[in-house]
Amino acid sequence: MATILITGTNKGVGLELTKIYAARGDTVYAACRDPGSAEALAAIAGDVKVLSLIVGDSGSVDEMAVSLKDVVIDVVINNAGMKGPEFDQQNTYAMDFDGWAETFNVNSMGPVRVMQALLPNLKQSTNAKVVTITSQMGALSLDMAAAHAYCASKAAVNKFMRLASIDLKKDGVAVGLIHPGWVQTDMGGPQADLTPQESAEGIVAVVDRLSIASTGGFWKWNGETHDW
Repeated sequence: MATILITGTNKGVGLELTKIYAARGDTVYAACRDPGSAEALAAIAGDVKVLSLIVGDSGSVDEMAVSLKDVVIDVVINNAGMKGPEFDQQNTYAMDFDGWAETFNVNSMGPVRVMQALLPNLKQSTNAKVVTITSQMGALSLDMAAAHAYCASKAAVNKFMRLASIDLKKDGVAVGLIHPGWVQTDMGGPQADLTPQESAEGIVAVVDRLSIASTGGFWKWNGETHDW
């Protein structure tokens, strides 16, 4: 059994990831912004420990790290994220710059904050992994002229985690990036291809296969390699 920490677990893919790991007997530290309102999360059976965490707030991340000081963590899944400003305010011709900064803070810097804060916990594991749920919209190989702030934030975290995989390989910490697919969430909309459960099941399978030998990879939820 492993100990997994997941961010953004109150709904969508994060909630489904928590259900899957808890059902198979893992210990899950389920982090979300407001545990008091996360009723679906609280109802999950198994060894689920709900934490308060705002990934865009360094103080909140530090408090979480202190509370987990003596916990060995095997897997960190950076799932929390945001879509950014309204789409008509994040394009070539108009940009909500404050909204872009917030998007960058949450989507690009948030996963780094969480990873750095929990490195002491990960280094105690014999099979440590850090996974960031990114998006194909952050791939430079995909020319999709939409949601420019969101795309840029995902491209930034992709590059950072690719570099981190090089640094952390010597510490025995594998790093991976996963595109979850087009998912029926608040961000993806009801017309999307995948249910949150389908996406989460694929993500778990990809995380299981991640190792030091494959560190630094970028995959789709179905296990296919994604172009950078």
